[in-house]
Amino acid sequence: MSSQYLTLYKMIVLYMLKRCDDTLSKSQIYDFILEKEYTTFLTLQEVFSELAASDLITEKTMANRTYLEITDEGTQTLEFFGNRINPAIKQQIDDYLRENSMKLRNEKSILGDYQKTGDNEYTVQLLARENGQDLVDIKVPVPTEEIAQHMIDNWQEKNTEIYQYLFSKLMEE
Repeated sequence: MSSQYLTLYKMIVLYMLKRCDDTLSKSQIYDFILEKEYTTFLTLQEVFSELAASDLITEKTMANRTYLEITDEGTQTLEFFGNRINPAIKQQIDDYLRENSMKLRNEKSILGDYQKTGDNEYTVQLLARENGQDLVDIKVPVPTEEIAQHMIDNWQEKNTEIYQYLFSKLMEE
């Protein structure tokens, strides 16, 4: 792979991180770049690795997702090399971030994870966050991995409804 193309892919990732109001997960960036067929999954893994090794991004893992943040060095690098990104690509990124802003925000705000805690026991953790603050943090023991995954799926789909139910029940006289 030509270093010219790797540099371009790095600038695309840095541009996405800089333009987004919040952090993005690796999978969110994969979704955009692979959907546009700019490069392959393996090349993108190399891009993430090199960006992290160069301290242009930081990685934080939370609930089985790795979130990326652009560093000050990454911002400076983008300012210096950002002109290598075709304006049409920048427009596609801006459109993607605008059109998917709620989805991207919800993916970071509504989290679910589970861990095996013993024989035939898993603990499911369901989180709702806003502005870095935990609004809801529920931990529930369940007997099977299938139930754990089902609860997480339902949390992703019905979190607003569940939150409203909890709030109304807790506020009853």
